Amino acid sequence: MTPPAEKPKNIAIVVHQEHSRPGRVGALLEKRGYTLRRLCPNLGCDLPEDMSDYAGVVIFGGPMSANDCGTLAGIKCELDWIPKVVEAGVPYLGLCLGAQLLTRAVGGRVAPHPQGLVEVGYVDIEPTEAGRRWIEAPMKVYQWHREGMVLPDGCELLATNERYPVQGFRYGPNAFGFQFHPEVTLEMKEIWTLNSERLTMPGIQQRGVHLSMHALYDPPLDRWINRFLDRWLATDQRFAKSRTSSRSTASSTRRAPGRDSLALDSLRPAE
Repeated sequence: MTPPAEKPKNIAIVVHQEHSRPGRVGALLEKRGYTLRRLCPNLGCDLPEDMSDYAGVVIFGGPMSANDCGTLAGIKCELDWIPKVVEAGVPYLGLCLGAQLLTRAVGGRVAPHPQGLVEVGYVDIEPTEAGRRWIEAPMKVYQWHREGMVLPDGCELLATNERYPVQGFRYGPNAFGFQFHPEVTLEMKEIWTLNSERLTMPGIQQRGVHLSMHALYDPPLDRWINRFLDRWLATDQRFAKSRTSSRSTASSTRRAPGRDSLALDSLRPAE
């Protein structure tokens, strides 16, 4: 694939409801000079076939399931589109439902917890050995989900906990999925927790906990996502392939033919 002539400055922001917002992730990307292109396939919006104008794709959460492709045309559209994005080498970031959609798109499964358990509120996660490259230490994250993921071969598990073992993963060099919500601000928590039926479930943290603990648990998450976004954007394989090709061509003029060119990192299957 021929890379864009210059690095694009648009980010595709895929949401699932009319009033959905990209929150902190959107604000951090705009701060870096990117223009957010908001897309909502559930409302009939087309997803771009040509990704040359986009520096990355972020798919956010929503109340529907990644298994709703038989009843929601927007979900089916996303499942069909995600492999094209990933294979094109464009950085992909899936958050909550966006992570579950990536899981399904690459051959994994999404299902409720076998005991009906959910994660709503602040939850501990810890990095795997491989995940320490991306998540330096255990942290509290903000959750809002009742389904989890079973990863297919070819995915690398990055973060886990006991209740939902797949909390973060990587597929190939440029696609990442996280079960939690680093985008959610205090203002968004105030809206999400107002008269929410999820807060009526047994054992769920109540609204006061969600709001009062924000000041304690959010700063580490804020610092993490701020660092992560730069590293995520740098996984753009269109430019990596171009650099590799250029180095290989230059090397071939200095060495005898037959030497192996540089190869991109490959991933081992998750254990």
